[in-house]
Amino acid sequence: MRDSREPTREEMLAALEKRQGAEAVRKLQAATVAVCGLGGLGSNIAISLARAGVGKLILVDFDCVDVTNLHRQQYKANQVGMPKPEALLANLKEIAPYTEYETHFEKVTAENAEALLGKADVVCEAFDNAEAKAMLVNTVLENMPEKFLVAGSGMAGFDSGNAITTRKVTKRFYVCGDGKSDVNDGIGLVAPRVMLCAAHQALTVIRLILGLE
Repeated sequence: MRDSREPTREEMLAALEKRQGAEAVRKLQAATVAVCGLGGLGSNIAISLARAGVGKLILVDFDCVDVTNLHRQQYKANQVGMPKPEALLANLKEIAPYTEYETHFEKVTAENAEALLGKADVVCEAFDNAEAKAMLVNTVLENMPEKFLVAGSGMAGFDSGNAITTRKVTKRFYVCGDGKSDVNDGIGLVAPRVMLCAAHQALTVIRLILGLE
């Protein structure tokens, strides 16, 4: 049996380069991504981006982990009651210990968005509230002309995962999801479909960083 030890930063980067290529890893390491909302979408997006080698993640949420979150969000049962940024940070550090993290346990508003997200190259919208989604989209597109925005819309229910797609709305704005399903319709949320949408968002972020979009 091998001895258990945490790999060094250099070892982890070398392993990433073998799988993803040195140039891709270099670009990802230089990037900063903000994830707004750390629920079913945001927690899965953050973990995918950390695993891919994004250099810095800005994590923003004002909510605490609830038992109803555990079936689709990247939290553990013993983290119920913890602020989501704190809990997700602990989990991310076990997965990608050399990534730089910045956490904010507060609500994103039109007034504080630029201060919270100003360092990001790409902003991920991962809210579960329509008004909050609209606020962030409008604020980023109107006030932060240098940033890309990747949003989620429609991942509820048990429909086919093939209905979840990525759409380029404008030069800087992408939307992932089926564009129609809503948990308010009483159809619920299931982990695989939520994670599919989160994967679309994370992959779009990576493609933007690599200049493939």
